[in-house]
Amino acid sequence: MENESIWSWERAAEVFPDLLSTFLHVTLVATVVGSAIAAVVGLVVAIIRRSAPKWISVPVHLVMEFIRMTPVVVQLLFVYYTFNSWDPMTIGFTVLGLHYATYMAEVYRSGIDAVPKGQWEAATALSMSRTRTWVKVIIPQAIRTTLPALGTWVISMFKDTPFLTVIFITEMVREAERYGSRTFVYTEALTLAGIIFLVASYGTSVLLRMLEKRLAIAR
Repeated sequence: MENESIWSWERAAEVFPDLLSTFLHVTLVATVVGSAIAAVVGLVVAIIRRSAPKWISVPVHLVMEFIRMTPVVVQLLFVYYTFNSWDPMTIGFTVLGLHYATYMAEVYRSGIDAVPKGQWEAATALSMSRTRTWVKVIIPQAIRTTLPALGTWVISMFKDTPFLTVIFITEMVREAERYGSRTFVYTEALTLAGIIFLVASYGTSVLLRMLEKRLAIAR
């Protein structure tokens, strides 16, 4: 019986364009938009929990805990079948964004709590409004200290995008599986998908470290 090599560069070259295209148009878009949603909603939730009255902060905290303690796959399926008229991609990055907002909110909250009390007192002494105090004093300092942790959750979201396949979105891993089902060979497609994830995650990590250094210099 003729032996076949474990790896074929010809098959790798054949599947790579489709994997890269799917990564750019689905995986990357879902991660970038989802991360933006998570960053904004997480910050809003952290501020609400820090400064809003209990009749607002407590329900918000309970909702966030519910989202954080339930699997993202269940959330994707629930929203998909409940709001079946929505575009699946919109559902995907919205659910991912809200799910990770619960983690980012905790990161922001720790950063806000780490701002020295003297900063609040100085803002009060300068008669700064509460909104201006948050925007000009508290939030910039909190973001500087929490940027590495926020970046970790962005990378985690990258790695959770394969869950989008449960709502029939063909993301990169699903594309690799489809190639394997057509050719009965999965090695090249899945290996390349893993390498693309690795490069994207490492690149994101490097960019975040560069941003962290720039913010430290600007401090």
